[in-house]
Amino acid sequence: MTDTPDADDLSRRTYLKLAGGAGTATLLAGCTGGGDDSTTETTEEGTGETETTEQSGDDSGTEYNALEVQHWWTGGDGGAAIQALFEGFKEEYPDIEVTENPVAGGAGQNLHAVIKKRILNNNPPSSWQAWPGANLQPYTDADKLEDIEESVWGHNDMKNAYLDGPKEAAQPAGNYVTVPLNIHRLNNLFYNVEVVEDAGVDPASIDSPSALVDAMAKVEEAGYVGMAQQTKSAWSTGQLWAQVLLGEYGPDVYADVTAGNVEANADAVRNSLDIVKQFSEYYPNDAGSISWQDANSKLIEGKAAFFHQGDWAAGMYRGQDGFEYETHWNHVPFPGTDGVYALNMDSFPMPTNNPSPEATKAFLRYVGSVDAQERFNPKKGSIPPRTDVPKDAFGPFLQNQMDDFANSEAQPLSIQHGLAVAPDALTAFGDAMSSFISGYDVEAAYADIKAAFE
Repeated sequence: MTDTPDADDLSRRTYLKLAGGAGTATLLAGCTGGGDDSTTETTEEGTGETETTEQSGDDSGTEYNALEVQHWWTGGDGGAAIQALFEGFKEEYPDIEVTENPVAGGAGQNLHAVIKKRILNNNPPSSWQAWPGANLQPYTDADKLEDIEESVWGHNDMKNAYLDGPKEAAQPAGNYVTVPLNIHRLNNLFYNVEVVEDAGVDPASIDSPSALVDAMAKVEEAGYVGMAQQTKSAWSTGQLWAQVLLGEYGPDVYADVTAGNVEANADAVRNSLDIVKQFSEYYPNDAGSISWQDANSKLIEGKAAFFHQGDWAAGMYRGQDGFEYETHWNHVPFPGTDGVYALNMDSFPMPTNNPSPEATKAFLRYVGSVDAQERFNPKKGSIPPRTDVPKDAFGPFLQNQMDDFANSEAQPLSIQHGLAVAPDALTAFGDAMSSFISGYDVEAAYADIKAAFE
């Protein structure tokens, strides 16, 4: 590997993890919301500027280098949300110069590639948008992230305001290295109220993923699509399988599987794959050629009863005139997951060799504050990881989600979004799901998942 840096070299294995691990499994729409695949361009190396300013507030004696933040939210709900966050930060720290250096497209993969290169070249930005949890393990393995427990998490009463799931994700190697900003819930089952009533199905009474199969059969007998699912790309199936495993076998088995103990839970993994195979009998005929938005439209149009997706799907419902929450559409926790809040999150870490350490600490403290999360999340269609953010700015659906989160007994981390498994395992998992949807071979998929996670 002739292009590895000479100074502060990474091991070859860690270099390969950083340079790879951006496979098809993570090419998904979950974190991008609507309209984030624009064509804004940026240089890979960033600005490299080190202008200093002096803060005139309570920290008047502190000098700050210019803050460079990279993210992939360049349009749609994400673009509006990140601008609201930066506006709040500039109000609190008016003398800190902020340089946004967004990298659009690829559902975040373009940014991931840029950050890997910059970290390898010891030229990181001040901070960047990153999935927390195991996704950050290549950087913690290479000692490229700072411990911010005292300097950041010791402020704003953060530790007391965050539940265990988000705090776990902020500590991929046992120490705090990043600050979660938002939460998208994954264990949702959305439904069209009129369709399920016409089919004589009560979603609240479906108590397991296997029972959902019977409900979908009843829906199809009434002339509707059971589940509006897309199989054009594999990530939706990977996400769905994880919720089936969680709903049928619980958070402890889910955590054990993601920790690599697949063989010890072989029956659970195989059976959850078989349930997904049974689900596939109730997908729309064009599932292999449509996007998740197209699939969701079938629910909106009254052609399908159920739709599994992250809570970003509700953004489409809110945009439809005459399609009101609880009257026309509603949701329940994915069957079997009452009391569980499955997490997908975005966060901002602090790299070593930081070009603006004091400004970065100020920014991360702000990201973890009530004000930042109250500004950002209503626009993004997500909820705050803090449990003390006022609900007034959120609509009724997100308010209900906030209540569910605050009262949840477990907050398992997403497999499909890289919070629960490291990048190389996630890439292999994506390949396993791609093969699975081509023929629904349960035994082959089990072997592929075992190889990916163990």
